[in-house]
Amino acid sequence: MGLASLLSTSCSSTAPDEPDEPENAIRIGALLPFSGGESAIGRNLEQAMLLAVQDLNAAGGLEGRPFDIVSRDSHSTQDRGLDQLLSLIYTDDVRYLVGPEENELARDIAIEVKKEDILHMLTGYAAPSIARREDVGGRMRLAPSPFGIGCALAKHIVSEGVRTANSLSARDDYNTAVSTEFTTHFAALQGRILPSVTFKPGETYKDKIRAAFYLDDETERAPAGRTLLAAYPAAASTIVTEWTVHGRPGRWLLGPALHTEVFLANIPQGALDDSYGISPSLSLRSECTPKDETGEKLDCTNWNTTAFTYHFSRRWNREVPFPAAHFYYDGVVLIAMGLVYGYATTGQIITSGHELRQKILELNDPKNDVALWWDLNTAMARLRAGTPLRYIGAAAEYEFDSYGASQNHIMQTWTIEGDKFRDLDPFDAKCVVQH
Repeated sequence: MGLASLLSTSCSSTAPDEPDEPENAIRIGALLPFSGGESAIGRNLEQAMLLAVQDLNAAGGLEGRPFDIVSRDSHSTQDRGLDQLLSLIYTDDVRYLVGPEENELARDIAIEVKKEDILHMLTGYAAPSIARREDVGGRMRLAPSPFGIGCALAKHIVSEGVRTANSLSARDDYNTAVSTEFTTHFAALQGRILPSVTFKPGETYKDKIRAAFYLDDETERAPAGRTLLAAYPAAASTIVTEWTVHGRPGRWLLGPALHTEVFLANIPQGALDDSYGISPSLSLRSECTPKDETGEKLDCTNWNTTAFTYHFSRRWNREVPFPAAHFYYDGVVLIAMGLVYGYATTGQIITSGHELRQKILELNDPKNDVALWWDLNTAMARLRAGTPLRYIGAAAEYEFDSYGASQNHIMQTWTIEGDKFRDLDPFDAKCVVQH
């Protein structure tokens, strides 16, 4: 937590205990928040990518050529981060890009990704949605979209008997979209939406809290059954602290960006003990069985995420991966699988993002045999022989729509007890349309 930057503004980075870039490497670019407001997660995400490269190189790389990660610092800001993204493309000459976490940066780089026909693996929860029609460039989204998250939030509270809801959400692309999808789905499920409130991070939140929970004369309104807090940890922790001072009116529903130790460490202990949230589950579909006749509540094992946590912690001195790190590992492996299979079927290393995305989609057809993240030696050997394999990764058993958006709809509910998260039952939040 609170790690210092590993990068300068002008140089690519490697981990302190990693060798310099190997000769003739296949370079995968990463823009990560090593400094600034989101710096607590940057190193952990890079560690996941470096671990993927280590595993892939141990499995033979690409026709004897190793994979390598070229990382730059987003500084957790839009302007400086965009400069670094452009440097990855035009100075470091990467053809395959993973990240960034910041929604605005991922959106801003879209023009360059298309112009240079780059494969762009969108791994963050807050990544932009995939465009429906793209003939150049290759964008793929691994985490569920705001549509899927909003649907899951609404379906879950309805199943818990909640009949009224509103939201207090940050005015950024991702949290606004989650809030909108949540209220839209909740209304469609016959719930009643009470007035919702938006804010800009850094504002004085007292008035926003009052607007979400009180009438104009500061008497508490009949409270919503749940109020969605859709925000990033820094702003959300300040809001929860001020809300606690004001007597803790109402009950929160927490968005997926808040399932992080950074948020938990900066709120009054016990303040959210009656709150719960929803995040993408790290259990695989094949690890889950229906718990009731609706087929929505699930019993899931957690072997997959436990195994990855063990693998990660062995490599990185007992550190554990953040939930988002699972997706970053998978992003690197999916790129490598597409490249190895592409070489086996075309005889060339694919440098077109659009063509590589098509290869990855071809691999992840549900009819194909599986490639397991914990057995990449076998997977890579079969790919080199031209056998298409769908990927069972550290974060999900992947299936994509024809545009490259993941169709994972297994969600994890969780609550907060004191200073710890506790997982509740997972559930299947499949909606009519996933995008």
